[in-house]
Amino acid sequence: MLESNRTLSLSGEQALEALAELEFVLISLHKMGAYYRDKPVADYQRATTDFIDNQQVTQRLARVRRILSEPFDHTLGEDDMDDIERHVQGLDLWRPE
Repeated sequence: MLESNRTLSLSGEQALEALAELEFVLISLHKMGAYYRDKPVADYQRATTDFIDNQQVTQRLARVRRILSEPFDHTLGEDDMDDIERHVQGLDLWRPE
């Protein structure tokens, strides 16, 4: 990790914006899970898919990622990756079966 990335700074406004987006998604999904606990799984799956699409959850999460990524120094290392890319490269991302 670059020395310049060891300590980062966000404004309070940036932190609150990111936290509000995360709170919206997390609490909404939690409430949906509780509501659909005793209902058919297909209804829960449809509702969560509709929520993700209609409430633009991927765009909201991209905004959070942008806020959190902004303070980083994105200088590439010898491996042609920055610190963020290097840290997330091993994530087990979704793939079609």
